[in-house]
Amino acid sequence: MKHALLTAALAGLALLAPLQASAQAAADRWTFSVMPYLWLPSLDAKLNYGPPPASGASANVDVNASTLLENLDFAFMINGEARKGRWLLATDVIYLDLSSSDSKVKSVDFNPGPGRVNISTAALDAGTNVKLTGWLWTAVGGYAAVQAPRASLDVIGGLRYLGLTAKTDWQLTTTVTGPAGTTPFARTGSVEKSKDVWTAIVGAKGRAKLGEGDWFLNYYVDLGGGSSTFTWQGVAGVGYAFKWGELVLDYRYLSYSQSGDKLFDDLSLGGVALGASFRF
Repeated sequence: MKHALLTAALAGLALLAPLQASAQAAADRWTFSVMPYLWLPSLDAKLNYGPPPASGASANVDVNASTLLENLDFAFMINGEARKGRWLLATDVIYLDLSSSDSKVKSVDFNPGPGRVNISTAALDAGTNVKLTGWLWTAVGGYAAVQAPRASLDVIGGLRYLGLTAKTDWQLTTTVTGPAGTTPFARTGSVEKSKDVWTAIVGAKGRAKLGEGDWFLNYYVDLGGGSSTFTWQGVAGVGYAFKWGELVLDYRYLSYSQSGDKLFDDLSLGGVALGASFRF
């Protein structure tokens, strides 16, 4: 009897060995996913083209594009992820080229010497167009703190880059005159400026299954800063899993704020995103 039990146990171990080896091989193998998507947020920004030059003036501009689709000239958006065991690498790339006619020169800064004089021009605006082009790139590494069949939680850290070029064509009802000795701010004109912003970020992302089917909730949040800049991003949505990948519908909000004489004081984008993720 003991001999039979020993034989059965050895046979069971022999059968389990290939399964364990297969599971270990799967854990040691890289897996990948790529998700092209379309994000159509509203846009709010406060642009500063200063500081004003000596004896001259610079414009402060409010940008508002409540429906990005109406103002979008071109866009490219893609997200990618690589995983091995509990470790992950992920990146997200966005290129936007958009114009907004629902903008205005809210004020003009004059520099008469050691000080600065700000004159409100919001009531004088007769038509201002802002064109924004830029890249938004996020790259992170992470570790799966929770990796269960029904829920996951990844802690992440990395970098985000924003490269932005802003061009404003303005038209006022009159020329704006500043303090004595300064050059008047023209009734019509154009100005362009570029800015590169790097920030370190930390955050978390994950998902939770809904019931016993293929529906799930997903979430993402990060925050960070650098060089007088603070940024944060939040994503929440729902998805459906297929054999080839997933369809995901999210609400996504991204915010930047800066202090000092920067191209923008505040920049925020928020809206719905739809993507298809392909696994291989």
